Amino acid sequence: MSEVRLTTPSFLVLGIIDKLGEASPYDVKVEAARTVAPFWSMPHAQVYAQCDRLLEAGLLSEVRQPGGRNRRLMSLTEEGAAALRGWLADPSFVPVEARERGILKLWFGASPRVHAPVQIDEHRRTLGEYEGLADEVGELLTRGQREALEFGIRYERMMVDFWQWVESREP
Repeated sequence: MSEVRLTTPSFLVLGIIDKLGEASPYDVKVEAARTVAPFWSMPHAQVYAQCDRLLEAGLLSEVRQPGGRNRRLMSLTEEGAAALRGWLADPSFVPVEARERGILKLWFGASPRVHAPVQIDEHRRTLGEYEGLADEVGELLTRGQREALEFGIRYERMMVDFWQWVESREP
């Protein structure tokens, strides 16, 4: 075991494996894409790298499925579960890094007349998807999952409002 600096992607991997009980790196990648991708994207290669780092640090254990593809199944060790619990209990604030390409383009002089309508349409589409998801399965979600979905709904509403404001300022 070696000392490893845990990052948010580390905890994403630990959290997903904890929820699934055991998982291959591929399972983690699929579950991340299915669940947290709208508010926390993680490149597939990073999932595999994190799994390897966490195994080396002793936070995950691994067994190989016999035969066929010799698939790796990982689960949290006691140390991994303790690290995840500690992270979940830590109320520290970390500022959000907004990575909105359209806003970066505005900063560098892109035309609001060109970009605002597209942004409004796309954020409305995403908002509709999130609201539909809330209507369809909102009652089946855990409290934290429902709150994360609500964040997505409110974020998309804010972005529609922002881009409408940008559009209205165009002479």
